[in-house]
Amino acid sequence: MKRIPEQEALCCPPSEPQADSQFVSLEGAGADEELARLAKALGHPARVRIIRMLSLKEARVCSQIVDELPLAQSTVSEHLRILKEVGLVRSSQDGTRIGYCINYNTLRKLKALVAIL
Repeated sequence: MKRIPEQEALCCPPSEPQADSQFVSLEGAGADEELARLAKALGHPARVRIIRMLSLKEARVCSQIVDELPLAQSTVSEHLRILKEVGLVRSSQDGTRIGYCINYNTLRKLKALVAIL
């Protein structure tokens, strides 16, 4: 992986605590739908790898992720879009660079939903 100093400074804003109304109940159809939605987003090995990569470092730009995966930049961007759409990944923009990081609030919700299976 290439280390570019100005990319190292890029980071996502800290996670904000979510209001209780934003959390899905851990039981019932709503919980089942939420778990299915998050699981579907993780239903591709490249997206699982991206989540693992982001969990090891505060933030990465797309080019850093591309450097570590045998995928085209456009493919990595699509995987990031899917992860961001379900809330597993957050982004922060600095000029033309976009940093990506894990949304730990959503990851904790996923872990809780899986734990009650």
